[in-house]
Amino acid sequence: MTVLGTRALNRATLARQYLLDRADTSVCDAVAHLCGMQAQEPQEPFVGLWSRLRAFEPAELDEALTGADVVRTHLMRRTVHLVTAEDALAWRARHEPMLRQRVLATYRHELAGIDLDEVAAAGRAVMADERPRTMAQLVEALHDRWPAPPRRALGELLVAALIPMAQLPPRGLWQTTAGVRNLPLAAWLGRDVDPLPSDESDPVGQQLVRRYLAAYGPAASADLRAWCGLAGLPAAVRAVREELVTFRDERGRELLDLPDAPRPHQDTPAPVRFLPAFDNAILGYRDRSRIIDDAHLGLSVAGHRVVLVDGRVRATWTVRDEHLHITPLRPLAAPEGEAVRAEAHALTAFLDEDISSVCVVDVDE
Repeated sequence: MTVLGTRALNRATLARQYLLDRADTSVCDAVAHLCGMQAQEPQEPFVGLWSRLRAFEPAELDEALTGADVVRTHLMRRTVHLVTAEDALAWRARHEPMLRQRVLATYRHELAGIDLDEVAAAGRAVMADERPRTMAQLVEALHDRWPAPPRRALGELLVAALIPMAQLPPRGLWQTTAGVRNLPLAAWLGRDVDPLPSDESDPVGQQLVRRYLAAYGPAASADLRAWCGLAGLPAAVRAVREELVTFRDERGRELLDLPDAPRPHQDTPAPVRFLPAFDNAILGYRDRSRIIDDAHLGLSVAGHRVVLVDGRVRATWTVRDEHLHITPLRPLAAPEGEAVRAEAHALTAFLDEDISSVCVVDVDE
């Protein structure tokens, strides 16, 4: 079985993630191809799309959000993702058991003895008037019936697990600060979530496998699980296995992939790219060694924005005091530093936040 080294896997990931070459595609098509974008920080998807699409304009994502072509909703790993409306409707029921389990695991004692179906029915009754509500407003409407659980626990149970919700604009619009207002997906999109089929064929699970590999492969089953948070996909993997090709990584893990998906040569040049916080190009794997060194794994879960140099996380970046600050994780060679500064200046022009300069922190040899 062919062994794919770390650098070969890196180039495959960059190609699938539109980070090797920016893509000429629409926002909706990009969000669909990426299987959604991590979006608990509302402004971060704009940088993620700017780094992936040619001539990206924030207004296109704003229009997709206000037109309900893409939605903000809890989905993979119980985190807020920006996904297409079609994917939200098709995938939500498949994720619901995981969403419930993760909320209950977080608030095991606070929610002990709660009848989930009863709470869900009561929440849907409150939201039947199709008025957007904050989590606090929804909890307030139910607090007389369930006064014991902490309001935060009851609220997360309702909006992140029991009722498929969309977080409505202006939340998530370009350079806009707005709180979360929830509305059931069915009311916002004009169609209820797709039910799971009654048989055990799991077509949604099979679609998730194929879609994940198209955007993240080659990857192991453990990577797939880490991306979506679903435990019950081995049967889906078995069902599509004959469609796939297999490799090994340097650690001996079996990697699955679509036969015709891009796998560029490991020496393909990789441009500097600025990634937003919690980007799935990093978080979408259990084994993240293809893109980030083990010593820096904490950055990927702590919300640091990062810079890819030669395809790997080599710096962090932030905007502070009208400066774009870049902190390398190791010394940058002169050509690398020049490329980082050039991409940083392009990013400042995109952000248009009165950023006066780019500052690269020196790193001792």
